[in-house]
Amino acid sequence: MFPSPDGPLLVNGDATVAANWCDQARQGMGHGAFLLVLAATATAAVAGISAAGSTPESRRFTAAADGELLVLGPASPRPHALPPLPAGVSPALISWVVLEQLRLTRRVVNAGVEVVPAVAHAHVPGCQPAACLSTGRALPLQQVQHLLQWGENFGRVWSLQHPGALLAVGECVAGGTSTAAAILQGLGVDGTGLVSGSLRQPPHRLRRQLIAQGLQRSGHPSAALELVAAVGDPMQPLVAGVILGCAGVAPVLLAGGSQMAAVLALAMVLARARGQAVAPLLRTTAVGTTGWVAREPGSNLALLLERIQEQLQLPQAPLALASSLDFSSCAHPALRDYEAGYVKEGVGAGGLAIVANLAGLSSPRLASLCNQAMEQL
Repeated sequence: MFPSPDGPLLVNGDATVAANWCDQARQGMGHGAFLLVLAATATAAVAGISAAGSTPESRRFTAAADGELLVLGPASPRPHALPPLPAGVSPALISWVVLEQLRLTRRVVNAGVEVVPAVAHAHVPGCQPAACLSTGRALPLQQVQHLLQWGENFGRVWSLQHPGALLAVGECVAGGTSTAAAILQGLGVDGTGLVSGSLRQPPHRLRRQLIAQGLQRSGHPSAALELVAAVGDPMQPLVAGVILGCAGVAPVLLAGGSQMAAVLALAMVLARARGQAVAPLLRTTAVGTTGWVAREPGSNLALLLERIQEQLQLPQAPLALASSLDFSSCAHPALRDYEAGYVKEGVGAGGLAIVANLAGLSSPRLASLCNQAMEQL
């Protein structure tokens, strides 16, 4: 299916659809771009919920630090230091390496963070971080609607100004896999034990407790945007809006794992509610993640996507690919920690590694370049 032996792996979906999507992505790479959406949720402050920073206080800086690394690179002075991790290094390093090699345009948007990145970025006016999902009142409904509209406008303008160009969308939301699990459960998708996370072993039991509290306190809203307002985070409606705005015209890569699966499900529900055809969206949209997520024993992205298709009665299987990037031969222990499950995904790393493969950059070469970048960090 793919020309390179170390190219992307098919996680879910039809092989012919995947091959067509990859062809579109290659053709659209010349004017392609990467959009990084930064957001925050107070869910990240719950003890034992996240490893995107070793402490709740450090996780307040994760989005800003990752955004700065993505734009400025490892060798430049950065106003906010990367939060200490239990092991490994931020996947923003991988994303920076790919963007530098392919000379892709990068855009950063603040959808509601606690600490603002000290690099050029767009800001969705009036947006704020989400409260903990357990409150059942994570976001004001008006803010959710505004984020959706911002994303939809971005997608519409992008597809008009760059016909056929590839748009990769990544995220940095500490605690975001838990809000993803909450959205999926609220949509009726049984994701029990299937959603990944930044911890080596995803905190499935703790998540279930938080989600049960949040859904009960919110009254189990049935409308999609009200569900996001109850237990979601700011990234979700914005990226769902991007998918709707691109309207099946441009190839979209949702660069991430479980969080992007939840966003895709949200976008499908919203499209259906407004009478927008979902088949073109499914053909042109792919979830792209790392092999570390795809092979993780504590989650199951393929089964999660199958359950999304079944619950939402989608006309075809959501497409998901995984990068073959491997750090087992890297000299730096922080990169080898990926192979031990301490870091898996984030800041679009998996999706961008797939883009690198499609552009002809082999996974061994990408691993070597990441190793060199570690020497500068």
